[in-house]
Amino acid sequence: MFAAAVTSVPTVATQQALGYPSLFLLVLIGALVPVVPTGALVSSAAVVAFHQTAPFSMAMVFLVAALAAFLGDIALYWLGRRGMRSKNGSRWLAAIRDRAPEDRLEQAQGKLADHGVAVLVLSRLVPAGRIPVMLACLMAKWPVRRFAHGNGPACLAWAATYQLIGVLGGSLFKEPWEGVAAAILLTILISVTPGLWRKIRSTAH
Repeated sequence: MFAAAVTSVPTVATQQALGYPSLFLLVLIGALVPVVPTGALVSSAAVVAFHQTAPFSMAMVFLVAALAAFLGDIALYWLGRRGMRSKNGSRWLAAIRDRAPEDRLEQAQGKLADHGVAVLVLSRLVPAGRIPVMLACLMAKWPVRRFAHGNGPACLAWAATYQLIGVLGGSLFKEPWEGVAAAILLTILISVTPGLWRKIRSTAH
């Protein structure tokens, strides 16, 4: 019994030692290259943390996810600023432009002019809203410090929202993998619903 207890402790510790850096790295990459489903990653990590008995696991998921998202956003914005100042642009700026449709960019520019920094918080919570608002900030020539001022609360709100989705998924099922599956399905549904709604509205008109 004592041996089982001893071997179980390193198992949890090892999972945490591998899990938190992996979550940080994947969310950071997802912020730089917006093809990684970072919301689903945070929700899945929250499900696993919900079923763990280790103290502060939920808080660690929240802090790691928010910090990685913040640093990734700041790095991408800084790279975009360099591209804006360069005569030939940059591949990072081109990637940002490619992911910001003209209609979404116009909406983001209008909202940014009316509401300023507060728009950044909403942009992180709206699916596919982050990049158009980031490009609008770049075109408005916001310094990195001003962007960071609004992006900090945005990343905290984003991490809290997707962690809550994971907690809801984890509380509905006894097995962690069931909660992870539910959280992933819910985050995918949230991400695709606005796009489908816009297509329905465009075809209706």
